[in-house]
Formats: sequence, structure tokens, C-alpha cells
Amino acid sequence: MIYRLRVILDVEEDVLRDLEIATTASLENLHDAITQAFGFGGNEMACFYRSSPEWEQGEELPLVDMGTTATPMGNTPLEELLTESTPQLLYVYDFLYLWTFFIELVEVAEPEPAKGYPNLLFAQGEVPEEAPEKQFETEAPYQDDWDDQDGEDFSSEDDVNLEGYY
Repeated sequence: MIYRLRVILDVEEDVLRDLEIATTASLENLHDAITQAFGFGGNEMACFYRSSPEWEQGEELPLVDMGTTATPMGNTPLEELLTESTPQLLYVYDFLYLWTFFIELVEVAEPEPAKGYPNLLFAQGEVPEEAPEKQFETEAPYQDDWDDQDGEDFSSEDDVNLEGYY
């Protein structure tokens, strides 16, 4: 069996690729197919994440074994992760620029005998020269910790003397 996947790059303009890949292929094979389809070198760190239907990030699936409990991509067949009940993954490529992709299972189909997989079915949009800037939201529950006991505010870099710390 093969999966037909829609891979959408998280940018303002519509940039997407539809791919076909064997259900027995590993996440590492999918990583290679995505980087080729979007024109990346494939030599940067990357990881997949399980995703909820609302695209909330779940368990990390790293590219290589980092010595943690997370399962490396090369050991995880797609059929163990993508099903009709769990049809979505997130993919982050290049941890410096955080190119982020939404992956959705569109269809499970029979492979065509004369076709090689993975296969690029459709491409729309051009990948921008630079990754979009990410806005991370966080709460600051310990804002009072920025002040020392005398009430001096240490939140400005201009107030920090780093001489002698090297």
C-alpha cells in the first residue's frame, strides 16, 4: 500500500507538495522525500512530531538517536504513525531556521507496478529564500524575578557586565 500525503510549508503564500510513499517506508525516507520535493539539501537536523487534529505538537520523533526515549525516524515505519484516526504529523527541518511543515494523510491507495516510490505528484508555490520568522508565545509568570532585591531592573542587556565571564 502507499500513502498519498499533502505536505504544506508554514509560510504566508501557499507552498505545498503532494507525495506518494510506501506505507512501510520509514520516517527517514519521508524526511528525504520532503527535503527533495522542497529543494532542501537534506543535511540539516530535523524531526517529526505527532500531531492532534488541531495541529498541536505531540511526541517528538527525531532524525537520529539522541540517547533519549524518543524513537529515531529510521526505525519508525509510516504505517505505525499515520492512520485514518491519526492522519497528521508536524515536521521541522533545520533547527536554526525552523522550516515547519504540516503533513496530512489524504488517501491510502494501491501502488502502481510501474511507478517508483516515493513519488512527487503535485507541486504548488515556491519556497521562499528565507524561513519565516517564528513568533513564540510564552507567559512570564516570574516577572518579579527580573528585579533584584534593591528594585534594580536587570531586563536590559545594557546593564549586564560580561567582562571576566569568558
